[in-house]
Amino acid sequence: MEGIDIYHTFAVYYLSGTLIRTDKFYVLDIQIMEIQDSHLNELRRDCAERQKKGLHFILASVFIWAAVLVVHLTSLPVETKNILTFCVAAPLMPLAWIISKMIHVDFEGKGNPLTKLGILFSVNQILYILIAMWVFAAVPEKMLMVYAMIFGAHLMPYSWLYQSKSYMVLSIVVPIVALIVGLMAEPYVLAAMMVGVEIGFSVSLMIENKK
Repeated sequence: MEGIDIYHTFAVYYLSGTLIRTDKFYVLDIQIMEIQDSHLNELRRDCAERQKKGLHFILASVFIWAAVLVVHLTSLPVETKNILTFCVAAPLMPLAWIISKMIHVDFEGKGNPLTKLGILFSVNQILYILIAMWVFAAVPEKMLMVYAMIFGAHLMPYSWLYQSKSYMVLSIVVPIVALIVGLMAEPYVLAAMMVGVEIGFSVSLMIENKK
């Protein structure tokens, strides 16, 4: 019964936000948690520094959205424009790799297990592209709007991985603004806006990387 009382007391004080050392095992647990948390933060810092917070991918996205803009400025049928939008987005990975060599980014990030997590965040976006494909068939005029919203929303996990406010802000702002612009303006206007957003995003990450 005494052991039960001790852990009950610990639970009450813990939930109330008061730290109390009632047992040597509790002290050991806290120390382990602190070490694990410190190690995780160190891995996140290492990932952000070696990969410059994904700057190479954002710079590559500037060129991708510029190509999308060119496509939607043409007089081609909307279905053809949408197909070409998917096509011009395909070289994102190799383009990001080329840029990573130019700005000295560790593209693979070997030795840091969180690099695989970052890749998982990117792959996750592919599943959401299925939604854009459905819109392509159902409401082709709004496909680019949905595509831009998906792009913006997928940035949110990187705000945690890279400890970046820019990713967090844009992951919220881009989908909302893309929805508004996409409903009120032509697709090429949205594409032009995304080019501007990506340029501003790149500058913001450059500033963050210098801190």
